[in-house]
Formats: sequence, C-alpha cells, structure tokens
Amino acid sequence: MRKRIWIPATLIAAAALGFFGFAPGYVEGAMNQIDGKPLIAVSDEAKALHKTLNIVDLHSDTLMWNRDLNDSVSRGHMDLPRLQEGNVALQLFSSVTKTPKNQNYDGNGADTDNITLLTIAQLQPVKTWSSLVERSLYHAQKRDAAVAGSSGAIKAVDTAGQLDALLSARQKDKRAVGAMLTIEGLQNLEGKAANLDRLYDAGFRMAGLTHFFDNELAGSMHGLKKGGLSPFGRDIVKRMESKGMIIDIAHLSHTGVAEVLAMATRPVVSSHGGVQATCKVNRNLTDDEVRGVAKTGGVIGIGYWDGALCDTSPRAAAKAMKHVRDLVGIEHVALGSDYDGATTVRFDTSQLVQVTQALMDEGFTPAEIRAVMGENALRVIRAGLVPRASAQ
Repeated sequence: MRKRIWIPATLIAAAALGFFGFAPGYVEGAMNQIDGKPLIAVSDEAKALHKTLNIVDLHSDTLMWNRDLNDSVSRGHMDLPRLQEGNVALQLFSSVTKTPKNQNYDGNGADTDNITLLTIAQLQPVKTWSSLVERSLYHAQKRDAAVAGSSGAIKAVDTAGQLDALLSARQKDKRAVGAMLTIEGLQNLEGKAANLDRLYDAGFRMAGLTHFFDNELAGSMHGLKKGGLSPFGRDIVKRMESKGMIIDIAHLSHTGVAEVLAMATRPVVSSHGGVQATCKVNRNLTDDEVRGVAKTGGVIGIGYWDGALCDTSPRAAAKAMKHVRDLVGIEHVALGSDYDGATTVRFDTSQLVQVTQALMDEGFTPAEIRAVMGENALRVIRAGLVPRASAQ
C-alpha cells in the first residue's frame, strides 16, 4: 500500500504567497533596471527649458506589470509621480500580449509564451490566461482605472479633441499627464479582423504589426522567416488607416517595413528603437528606412537602452537623434523610451532632463529640442487620430 505524503496547508499557503505575492514584483524589478552609471551634469539653462516642454514618449510597457500607474514605486522606470517629475505631457502605453522564451533579436519562434505565466502569477482575470485579445482589453481597463483613480492627473487621450484638451489643461497645470494606448504586435487579433474593432473601441490608437516573432500579419525582424505582409496584414493596414489608428513599424521585418512604407497613405511611426548608422543592430532602422518613414510624414522614436543605442548614455541617444535630423530633418525625430519593457537604462522618466541637456550639448537649438521632445510626435498623433471619413 502506497504511503500518502501530507503537505502542511501552511507550506502550501506560503508557496502560493511567494508565487502570487512576491514573484511578479521581483521579476519586474529584475527585468527593468537602471544601470547606475554616471549621469551628465545638467545646467540651469537646460532645467529652465525642460520645464516649458510638452514631452511625448511613444512607448512604454508599464501596463504589463502588476501595479497601478498612480502608485509611486521603487522598481521599474515609470509611474505617475515620475512622469510628473519628468514633465511628460503624453505617455503612450503599450499592450504586450506574448513574448517567446529565450527572446533574442535574431530568431524567435511563435510556439512559446512568457506572458501566460505572468498573467497567472499576477492573478489577472482568468479570460486573459488563454486569450491575447483579452489581455489587451485588460490593459485598456487598467489604463481607464488609473485615469479614474488619479483625481484628474491622468487624462485618457483617444481623440484629437482629447489631446487638445490635455494640452490646454497643461497650460494651467503642468502635472496633467495624458495616457494613450498602443499595441506591441497585432498577434492579439487572433487572426480575426473584427478584433481590431474591439481594440479600437477599448481605446487603442496605435499598433505595431509584429513583436518578437512572425505572426498572421507579417514577419518580425526577430522572427524565423522574416517575411513581408500577408494579405491579412495588408487588409489590417488599410483598416487601421481608415479608422484613425497609427501604424507602428517597430519590430517589423525589413521586408515588411518596405511594404508598409510603400502602401501607407498616412504618417507612419517607428515608436521605439534606434538607427543602424549609430548602432548596427538588426533591431534598428537603416537609412533607407529612416527616409521612408520621413516620406510618409512620420516620426522615429529613439530609445534609451543598449539594443537601440549600443550604449545607455543620454549622449548616445542624442547622437542617434542628430543622425536622423541630419538625414531627413528635425521634424521626424521623437522619443521612444521602451521603459518597463525588460530594458536596462541609464535614467528613468523622472530624469528626462538628461535628454534635454544631451541635445543642447549636441548643438540642438531650443526650437529643435521642443520638436524632438514632443512637438513632432504631437503633430503626427493629432493627425493620425482622425478617422479617414473625417479627414477628407
């Protein structure tokens, strides 16, 4: 007769507490770090200019983690107090729904997923455990809950009118922060065009076609085949342009980028990354791709982590921005931090004056700094939010 082994209930409870209570925060803190290397000295002139800016960051993954945006926390790169301290006017919050195990820049399959375990460990609604579209809808609910719980400090931005209202509010109170929703990879459509309507209705206004693996729409620059757009992908691009959803080419294969740029009729964004001219990583845009984005009237968001810059210093970010400016013009340069996106950076969002100073040191004029830090992104976003019928 087999002997039964009894596990004390207290041991089970302790294990559950460790998994559900501490593991998610530990993982977040371990994956989103600040490297602690020296920051650059900031002048009074840079501080004064920085206070007058309307700063826009095109990409962060904060909604993926188990915390309220309103709460001040010691981990990660971003929360409301730090956004306010950094003088951010508009933050775009991405919905990450699936990432492959052993994630890398060179080649990933679509048959594994790290996010499923994270959704369970964070005790998200059960429907998010097995559905990518439900994960994004949950992220939208988190954004809306943060807005509702912020006493007016966080303002949802889903329309051009709401964007203008935000900027008007900031003329009276610079602590107002806009929150706009975007998507990191449209694998969350689950192969159904109708899900684009569900995501739009939930507030999503920008989306990248792929993330770290090839999907039903297109190849990823980190996928196995790295192909171009599928017929489904082409259909979704047209639907997005018609609805007033901005197309993001970050993570898209180089073939896919060329095909999107060839068919785009509205400004295209590369929300977060770098340029190969200053950091030769396949994650980053070639000069031809930079020219292609500029030809659509779009912007290129420069990130702050090593994969985008081959460094983490604000000076490296400024040099990448300078390259884009010199190649296609100042009006196509923007910020795309990838904060809280499993990245290690030199400075968090409260320290964005580091970028202002680095741009000044590179010889950017105050007008150029205003453009880079937010005005370019605001122009493209405002135009991109208008549905096609209204734009005519």
